Amino acid sequence: MIKQDLIELIENKRAELIQVAVTNGLTSSIAIRYSQELDHLLNEYNRKYIKKTRRVASL
Repeated sequence: MIKQDLIELIENKRAELIQVAVTNGLTSSIAIRYSQELDHLLNEYNRKYIKKTRRVASL
């Protein structure tokens, strides 16, 4: 998956989470599931793109 695709998935999932949280509450089971999915996408982005940058910058 390319960087821009992953960013788009993150933005879409964040928008879905906000909508679900407004409608059903932040602690609803669907909001928690969407939050976990967003966390997974953010962790994937961090592993692929952020950690590499930090490693290179520290050399």
